[in-house]
Amino acid sequence: MTSARWPSRLWIVRHGESAGNVARDAAHAAGAERIELSHRDVDIPLSPLGEDQARALGRWFASAVPDDRPDALLVSPYIRARQTLDLFRAQGGATGDDPVGIDERLREKEFGVLDGLTTSGVASVYPDQAEFRRILGKFYHRPPGGESWCDVIFRLRSLMDTIALHYAGRRVMIVAHQVVVLCLRYVIENLTEEEILAIDHQGDVANCSVTEYRFDPEGPQDGALQLVRYNDVVDHDPSTPVTAEPDRTTGVRG
Repeated sequence: MTSARWPSRLWIVRHGESAGNVARDAAHAAGAERIELSHRDVDIPLSPLGEDQARALGRWFASAVPDDRPDALLVSPYIRARQTLDLFRAQGGATGDDPVGIDERLREKEFGVLDGLTTSGVASVYPDQAEFRRILGKFYHRPPGGESWCDVIFRLRSLMDTIALHYAGRRVMIVAHQVVVLCLRYVIENLTEEEILAIDHQGDVANCSVTEYRFDPEGPQDGALQLVRYNDVVDHDPSTPVTAEPDRTTGVRG
């Protein structure tokens, strides 16, 4: 990591509350095994509250000086992430008019056969997978047709190489998903499995929360990205409730 490679600022934002979060709450309240949704995961939109959260995030950034706002934007292809970024921009949260980079490497962790199941649903429908996950842990467990955290980390290492190549010195914002936020911390900070799972254990990444890095030229290896804040929602519009709900499949969250 050299000074010529890294953004001057990097913000990583989780999307606003989604309709999937709301449906998950209903499924758990009803004791259901499956979350009732009519869309594939990539097409699940924001909830009305999630839209308000994204607007509040945009107003928060719009109130800052230009140097404290992003001038380059990257986003997951999932609808809820793209809607979050669109609403953020509409409130003046970013400077410049560069095209948004939609990058599939920022997509949600893929849950494979466990997609859409509640915790009780996983135990009932796929008890062998529930046991595998218990033994292996979420970092290494890969459900059939899905990904482990290691798989997500592998694609995010490639993403960081792209950022280093094309966005050196820029102020970059990424809008993506809970597991992506955590796995980017793992990559950027060179964390261990134990360290990132301890951070995860502290609680969910809040919807529209901000994790921020700044380039420190005095850091190791001729400069590095240094964590400034994590999961920060303190300065959001107080009229907009904060939510910190797991993504669509809580039973196998990450």
